[in-house]
Amino acid sequence: MKTKITVLFLLLALLLMPGSNAYAQSPNGDVFLLGQNYTLESNKTLDGSLAVIGGNVSIEKDAIVNGDMVLVGGNLAMDGESNGDVVLVGGNLTVTSQVNGNIVVVGGQLLLTETAVVKGDVTTMGGQVKKEPGAEVSGNIVNNAPPITIPEVPNVPNVPNVPNTPNVPDAPSVDVNINPLWEVAGVFGRAVAIALIGMLLTLFLQPQLERVVEAMTQQPLMSGSFGLLTIVATPLAIIILAVTILLIPVALIVALVIPLGWLFGMVALGQEVGERFTKAINQTWAPVLTTGLGTFLLVLVVGLVGMIPCLGWLASFLVSLIAIGAVAMTLFGTRSAPGKMIQPQVEIIPPTS
Repeated sequence: MKTKITVLFLLLALLLMPGSNAYAQSPNGDVFLLGQNYTLESNKTLDGSLAVIGGNVSIEKDAIVNGDMVLVGGNLAMDGESNGDVVLVGGNLTVTSQVNGNIVVVGGQLLLTETAVVKGDVTTMGGQVKKEPGAEVSGNIVNNAPPITIPEVPNVPNVPNVPNTPNVPDAPSVDVNINPLWEVAGVFGRAVAIALIGMLLTLFLQPQLERVVEAMTQQPLMSGSFGLLTIVATPLAIIILAVTILLIPVALIVALVIPLGWLFGMVALGQEVGERFTKAINQTWAPVLTTGLGTFLLVLVVGLVGMIPCLGWLASFLVSLIAIGAVAMTLFGTRSAPGKMIQPQVEIIPPTS
């Protein structure tokens, strides 16, 4: 199972990779599409990885994909051959041909027809797999939450009634219902909400956001140190202020420093991600759209990585530390980061005639 989670982490990293534009006639190199459909026609070959968000993918018969494929929120019809792993997040995957790799389905539906051949493992997390007679899977089919069979315990005597015990409360009932599909949907909704907030902040506080980004990129270690110090010192300051009674309103304001700092820092970092993404695809967008897209991708990937057991929280925690620390260093972008190197201005004197 650890191998499948690692595969999912590596493939989701494709969402932030710069990709070339996709051409169905002569595809070449990695392909990244946002809100668009992709079709690889028959007898064509894609030498690279494919990542599509919010679109449908069709790999026609006799077409070949020499790379990994990631599809988020769409349908994938696999009628050609795939020489790599296939990851589906929230959609439908139909395989009628051969996949020379693993298949990972997160909150989606997988149909293996009678002609399907999978040379690796099939792993589902909050999804379902329908395997028709004749379909071949060389590896294992692993479910994230397999059914648990409780063995019978023989020769257990009946528990006698306890007399004269009034007002005995009933045992509390615990209802545990964890659905990874709802977790993925929650991450997606949170990414959309924070992206909208980021677009609004860009309209009014773009210079402040740029100062925060500058602190992150130039001094990441110091930003992380400031973030750790802020997380440790803020609760202590709240306790000290609350003890004085009169300063309780101030304590409530201080309690908002960490969540507001995290939000402001993630939007600033999302602005940097959006700018680098648009440069990678040779596009020039308005700052509002750039920040919105970059913040959405950043929060989405960080949230999905955070769902990985054991190690996922560490990546999210480190990103949060740097974001909060950069905001604390610049006082929400109202000043430049301390220790910033200021380039001296050199006055150019024209030569005397």
